[in-house]
Amino acid sequence: MDTISESTAAGPVTDHDDDPGDAYCETCQCRDVLDLVGSKWSVLVIGRLQERTHRFGELKRAVPGITQKMLTQTLRRLEHDGLVRREVLGHMRPPRVEYSLTDLGVTITEPLEAIRVWSEQYLPQVRAARRDFEAAERALG
Repeated sequence: MDTISESTAAGPVTDHDDDPGDAYCETCQCRDVLDLVGSKWSVLVIGRLQERTHRFGELKRAVPGITQKMLTQTLRRLEHDGLVRREVLGHMRPPRVEYSLTDLGVTITEPLEAIRVWSEQYLPQVRAARRDFEAAERALG
């Protein structure tokens, strides 16, 4: 049985870092992880970092539509959870900051790429379903 060491807004924190969690448990912290990796911005940022290391400005240009604020928040959350590495190259003038995936971050790239590919491949069917649904809603009232 796990020993509770502290509580957070996401629920109890256990002393066992190797506990895999249960996403269907209301208080499981893995829901925070699902929220992070399920975010469209995280999916797109991780996809770009999968290609290569990027500087902030490069990453912003590589993910059209993301605001500076959202990119900053996304990178900080990904860094906080150990998926992204932020490296300050102080020997350069001006200092340069580069972002790359950690070994842990690389492990999520395959599932996220599958989701990106699926969303592109099935977009026509999703569009058709949306049109059909909206037409049915209009017909009702």
